[in-house]
Amino acid sequence: MNYTNANDKLFNIEENEPDWKKEWRDMPEFTQTKKEKPYAQITIRFGCKEDLDDFSKLINQKITKKTKAIWHPCIVRGLNANKIYIYEP
Repeated sequence: MNYTNANDKLFNIEENEPDWKKEWRDMPEFTQTKKEKPYAQITIRFGCKEDLDDFSKLINQKITKKTKAIWHPCIVRGLNANKIYIYEP
């Protein structure tokens, strides 16, 4: 049994999918930019929790034992999340 086709029929996926070409009329051009690459990367090892906490305070960023990477200075995520595009001819 082909489950993909069975699910498509069960949920009427083909009928519910909008024709994006009809919906995407007169939309502004969009170009996806590449993620910013770091200037440099380093690995820092801490001998104990106190050293990690001291470093965290020193650079004013929350760092835990599970932290894999940080940006310095800290990048504010979602800074433009509440912005929208309004086209006014």
